[in-house]
Amino acid sequence: MELRNLIENAWDNRQMLKDKDVKIAIKSIIDELDSGTKRVAEFDGSEWVVHDWIKKAVILYFPIQKMQLLELGPFEFHDKIKLKTGYDKLGVRVVPHAVARYGSFLSKGVVMMPSYVNIGAFVDENTMIDTWATVGSCAQVGRNVHLSGGVGLGGVLEPPQAKPVIVEDNAFVGSRCILVEGVHIEKEAVLGANVTLTASSKIIDVTGSEPKVFTGRVPARSVVIPGSYQKQFPAGSYNVPCALIIGQRKASTDLKTSLNDALRENNVAV
Repeated sequence: MELRNLIENAWDNRQMLKDKDVKIAIKSIIDELDSGTKRVAEFDGSEWVVHDWIKKAVILYFPIQKMQLLELGPFEFHDKIKLKTGYDKLGVRVVPHAVARYGSFLSKGVVMMPSYVNIGAFVDENTMIDTWATVGSCAQVGRNVHLSGGVGLGGVLEPPQAKPVIVEDNAFVGSRCILVEGVHIEKEAVLGANVTLTASSKIIDVTGSEPKVFTGRVPARSVVIPGSYQKQFPAGSYNVPCALIIGQRKASTDLKTSLNDALRENNVAV
């Protein structure tokens, strides 16, 4: 609580960022995010809880850091935050030119193809971050997730109480999907290529006799593809992007097999 109070007080009074104890407190939070002992958001058994004071620490970390030159062989960076290191001890495979920022957490068995993971993000065991995928600030990614090539998980730092993008265990996110504004992908969902979801995007279940509309959340085991619906504007009627739930991933099949089955059975491209 003492640590939290320091962060909360510094958030309200930025003059406190000059105080040595405040700087130590902020840096200790970033260290714990980097090691995975603290998370910006976590599931408490019934719902996802956002620790806004930890997000505040991430935001306050930037003004207390100085720009520095980072040189890695022929490569050069100029930034306030150092890069993550010690992948061999973590049991993480990192393919050149993958980059993870310090203050992000990568669990054992994670594979980073040439990709990017930003500060505050949490990536759980055995997840694949494929080529040119981006895991934005504070995004929470579960176990055995596949983020296909070019996937973008948006960063959500402000406001501090805002929920980050969440992708739960065993989900499959197809090529070039974009998930922003705290969109929540529940367990074992399958997203086909080019699905774009914001907090206000309509996610329409078309498997029944009547459409069922969700926003901000893809239900567990749903198979989703891009779609559109017609909306009336003053200038006329136009098609607006949405996402369509066209089926369910079969719980009875092996998880790895069901990924392929779900795509084949519902003609989903990835």
